[in-house]
Amino acid sequence: MGVWVAIIATAVGCYAVKLAGLLVPAGVLERPLVRRLAALLPVALLAALTAQQTFADGHVLVLDARAAGLAAAAVALVLRAPFLLVVAAAVVVTAGVRALGG
Repeated sequence: MGVWVAIIATAVGCYAVKLAGLLVPAGVLERPLVRRLAALLPVALLAALTAQQTFADGHVLVLDARAAGLAAAAVALVLRAPFLLVVAAAVVVTAGVRALGG
C-alpha cells in the first residue's frame, strides 16, 4: 500500500509543478536571469546525475572503473572529439580498467 501512496503523491506533485509552470506570467519568463537559469538547469541536473551514478554506491563514495571512464570522456571532450568517440572512449577505458581488476 505504501508504494501506491508514493506513486500517487509523486503524480500529484508532478502535476502541481507542471500547473505552476503554466501559471507563471509570460513577462517573468522573458527576464534575462530566468532565461539564463533555464538554459543552465538541464546541464546542472545532468552533471549531478552523472556524478551520483559515477561516484556513489548507496551511501558510500566509490572511486572505481567508472571514474576512469568518466575521466577518459572528459579528456575526449576537451579534445573536441565527436560524441560517439567520447562514449566509445569512456566504454573502452572503463572495460579496460575492469579487465585489469580495478
